[in-house]
Amino acid sequence: MEDTIGTEANPLRVAIIGSGPTGFFAAEHLFKQKNIIVEVDMYERLPTPFGLVRGGVAPDHQKIKSVTKAYDRIATNPRFCYYGFVEFGTDVTLEDLKKHYHQIVYTVGAQVDRSMGIRGEKLDRSHAATEFVAWYNGHPDYRDREFDLSQESVAVVGVGNVAVDVCRILCRSIAELECTDIADYALDALRNSKIKTVYMLGRRGPAQAAFTNPEIKELGEMEVADINIREDEAELCKVTQAFLIDNPDKSTDRKVEILQRYAREKRSGKAKRLIVRFCVSPIELIPDDDGGVGKVKLVHNELHLNERGAIRPRATGKHEVIDAGLVFRSVGYKGVALPEVPFREDWGIIPNDKGRVLDAVNGDRVKGQYCAGWIKRGPTGVIGTNKPDALETVKLMLEDLERGVHLDPSDPEPEHAKTLVRERQINYVSYDDWKTLDAMEIEKAKGTERPRLKFTTVEEMQVALGRS
Repeated sequence: MEDTIGTEANPLRVAIIGSGPTGFFAAEHLFKQKNIIVEVDMYERLPTPFGLVRGGVAPDHQKIKSVTKAYDRIATNPRFCYYGFVEFGTDVTLEDLKKHYHQIVYTVGAQVDRSMGIRGEKLDRSHAATEFVAWYNGHPDYRDREFDLSQESVAVVGVGNVAVDVCRILCRSIAELECTDIADYALDALRNSKIKTVYMLGRRGPAQAAFTNPEIKELGEMEVADINIREDEAELCKVTQAFLIDNPDKSTDRKVEILQRYAREKRSGKAKRLIVRFCVSPIELIPDDDGGVGKVKLVHNELHLNERGAIRPRATGKHEVIDAGLVFRSVGYKGVALPEVPFREDWGIIPNDKGRVLDAVNGDRVKGQYCAGWIKRGPTGVIGTNKPDALETVKLMLEDLERGVHLDPSDPEPEHAKTLVRERQINYVSYDDWKTLDAMEIEKAKGTERPRLKFTTVEEMQVALGRS
């Protein structure tokens, strides 16, 4: 008779696809189980772990990036194995994993931007904000992208934290950036930037802006950039006032207070201006003489309650045009389908019931497959939001294990999974390899104010590991 799964003789074998915060939180929850022995193998397409903490969190937010120390502790568990530079669906397939694991968890995030769906969106110098973020963070897939920073005026469409990050990086002084882990090539490009004016455009009002209070406070504390907000646009409309009476929220009140204070204050005449606009939506990107974007046509919005009781924007007949030779859209994100894994294109997520993967056609549960994080719920929340989300998924995994609902791997021996990886990707990166790269990046920064100098290509990383 087969040993009970989760014992020393027959550990629960779990594959986690994706090495961002959610993946590590899921591993942490699994390892905390006192009565179950769990082995976790984590697969990551890039050589480097940590997902958006490395490739998305702004370089001037080093405190947030320090969360990786907790992930390092999780990775020290002797039953944890990291397979970096191993792509799911290419180097290892779903059928491969079914042979080696009892459960599979997808934690791959939401990697692509939603489009605005307006005329001129595909003009030169019109970009997804996440591409710019990945570029200045040294992501290997984006390091060769080019952004024309010779333009004097830029529009960032959206008022979430990603939009704020983009605005802040464009408005920072070089002195402020020189003590961060921003990619060298991005620092050089920003050193030669001609940008003087940055617009941040929100389609709803100040109370509905998605940025957090610490983020917006930071925008008022930059060395060389003033923040400008129109007093009329900082005021709350009657619809919003009534909504907040019925749905009081101290954080929203504080956010509005900060924005209205900015609107009242006289700015100090710094070299750059960040102009935050509310209740405006781009409806067209207008080309310049060279064929790239040169202006943005805006429509002014009014706010109303929809049938679900949510505050939504509605276009008025009022329009204006602003100069912008560079545009970054940050209007939402969605996931990308994984090979052989159910997916809902219209939702941009893996269909699921609180983390249990569902068949995209008939809605039936897919045995042994789970998801957590943005690929499960959509792009909402901050890094910490993924911890309870991962816990919810892990609880269901343990419930299913208790009920005997799991994959039946024909070869659960850990070394055999490692052999498979070695056969498919000889240059895979272990966690020890990553720690070697990590130490090298920190060492390279010695003698500077930088916390690290990043490797930004896979080739650089392989050479550093002696695999040239």
